[in-house]
Amino acid sequence: MSELALTQRPRLSVPAMAAGALLLGALAVGAAFGARIGWLMVVGGLFGMVLYHAAFGFTAAWRVFIVERRGRGLRAQMVMLAIAVLLFFPALGAGSLFGQSVYGFVAPIGVSVVVGAFLFGVGMQLGGGCASGTLFTAGGGNARMLITLLFFIVGSLIGTAHFSWWQSLPAFRPVSLVGEFGAGGGIVVSLALFAAIAAFTVLMEKRRHGQLEQAPRIDAGNRRWLTGPWPLLAGAVALALLNFATLALAGRPWGITSAFALWGAKGFEFLGGDVSAWGYWQSPGNAAALQNSVWSDITTVMNVGIMVGALVAASLAGKFAPNFRIPAKSVLAAVLGGILLGYGARLAFGCNIGAYFSGIASGSLHGWVWLVAAFAGNMLGVKLRPLFFEGEAARQPAAKGC
Repeated sequence: MSELALTQRPRLSVPAMAAGALLLGALAVGAAFGARIGWLMVVGGLFGMVLYHAAFGFTAAWRVFIVERRGRGLRAQMVMLAIAVLLFFPALGAGSLFGQSVYGFVAPIGVSVVVGAFLFGVGMQLGGGCASGTLFTAGGGNARMLITLLFFIVGSLIGTAHFSWWQSLPAFRPVSLVGEFGAGGGIVVSLALFAAIAAFTVLMEKRRHGQLEQAPRIDAGNRRWLTGPWPLLAGAVALALLNFATLALAGRPWGITSAFALWGAKGFEFLGGDVSAWGYWQSPGNAAALQNSVWSDITTVMNVGIMVGALVAASLAGKFAPNFRIPAKSVLAAVLGGILLGYGARLAFGCNIGAYFSGIASGSLHGWVWLVAAFAGNMLGVKLRPLFFEGEAARQPAAKGC
């Protein structure tokens, strides 16, 4: 056997074992709780691979625009959202997709959404990621993001304790563009808004730099689809299609952070606590999730899939190399950021996925309010980063990952 074969075998064994674990897990949950939930674990794995290989992040893309006025990442998000509304709105207007009843994430617009999204935005920059970014970077071997994830869960649990009080504050009724204008009208309004945001980023980028940033040159070989990296726009298209697949299988769009609240509650009860009297856990859906197996929860299964999928992608790319030497200030930022992310997501009815991506894809006006408030929080978070990260003020941010 050649020396080359000896060195390649361990490299290939990690993604093979991770992919095998994902498939076995999908078969197990599918057998126990139904085929759809098994397929959703596979979809979660595909989400993880796409997020990692395309380095499709929200945190870095927003930071780069705030600091450098580079808008390539934001424009990719607008492409993702445009494809999503073209797919989602007709299905939501009809109320069914492939024979399955479907609904969108449409939430009230109130104080809790504005405050929660703002806190989440600050947490994005301190924690170093959003909800999807925390999962795929942690799964891809970023040890620091495991700290962010742990305290994301803690913050989510605290948010459920205070949820009822926040919901008692003033709020407007839920508004759906599909409900107000119909599927066709909602699509026109949404596409106009996406185009306006994209045009604004082009204007600001050209004003600062004179020309638009060119996308990095990527190997054109077919192997890149397995080992990465992917073009950013390919990631945008794939994420929209996978969210639509989630709608078809789960009957609702992609979400992430409700599982963090559930994990926190399960852990708290394991330690002897009791959350059943908290208002958040008295709603029928949340009460049932608390009583049932965590593996029956769709969001949990997909989150696990995302992390395993990112592990597969990182291993195939030869980049899975966890580093546990983390500066103390960076650890502190991860702790604070994680708590803000979790707490803010509960107040705001979701995160960059459930409220922003899936909320806007559902036609919910609260998704647009979330975007504005979270972006404002990111602006503050960017100003706070130099307190925790050495050389941050002088470093040029790169639009990579989350």
